[in-house]
Amino acid sequence: MKQPLVSIITINYNGLEHTLGMLQSFRKINYPNLEYIVVDNASKEDPSPILEAYPEVILVPNPVNEGFAGGNNRGMEIAKGEYFYLINNDTEILPDSIDALLKRAQSDTKVGLVCPKIRYYDEPDIIQYAGYTPISKLTGRGTAIGYMERDAGQYDQARVTALAHGAAMFIPRSVVEEVGMMAELYFLYYEELDYCERIKKAGFEIWYEPASVILHKESMSVGKKSLLKTYYMSRNRWVFLRRNIEWPIFAITMIYYFLIAVPKNVLFYLFKGETSHAKAYLRGFFNSFTIKNLHDNPELKPLRK
Repeated sequence: MKQPLVSIITINYNGLEHTLGMLQSFRKINYPNLEYIVVDNASKEDPSPILEAYPEVILVPNPVNEGFAGGNNRGMEIAKGEYFYLINNDTEILPDSIDALLKRAQSDTKVGLVCPKIRYYDEPDIIQYAGYTPISKLTGRGTAIGYMERDAGQYDQARVTALAHGAAMFIPRSVVEEVGMMAELYFLYYEELDYCERIKKAGFEIWYEPASVILHKESMSVGKKSLLKTYYMSRNRWVFLRRNIEWPIFAITMIYYFLIAVPKNVLFYLFKGETSHAKAYLRGFFNSFTIKNLHDNPELKPLRK
């Protein structure tokens, strides 16, 4: 019996070394029916070495940088797989990873997305993700379960979880055709959390599957203290809340943000002498109000048979 085609979709943005490393890790994969799609998000560096090393890869040269959601969407639009595996280029995969994700995805029609256990590449016994708590309707924040804990098997039970981690998301094509693709208005951060909320609203479940493990080189492309991260985390946290919180609860969220969250975060940056981050935070927050078509979600057209 032929196993279903799985489309591996990743984004390259000036990260050629990491993309090549990620593709190399797939050489060890046991699963036989894969297609590889690399979306180059207008990198300044030449992505052609990807094809030289891995001629089986479908390279999609994106003329503009469309961010995380846009890049992955361009990959899904051309993918032929029955399942999509959206995986960061700064990851490396372990041999049985695909089999475990596929088995979980096929276990029940309610499974809308499966996420593996994620550990750190530099410290492979330390957990980054083993599930996620729900996003607070007041603060727009949640917590990665197991974060920074040493992996001693304490999270080796598969279960439904609130949210996936954007570094690795295994999704049935049928779910994407029903729910749509990721909202591109985010550009960077929160788009995968928003996507999970939409998948759950459509009646599906988000699963954490620890039998599948990947190693993640966290923040390779953006930087842990970058102004870009401060800006988009501020902007998109509020965008997420506007898209996902209903009235009258949203009225309480607004009061909290304007009277507590915004002043507290600005004072935090100023107290640390990080004036530029305070400005980036405020710019991101206020720019979130300028977004048009807030609830737009791009659709995925079914494959022609």
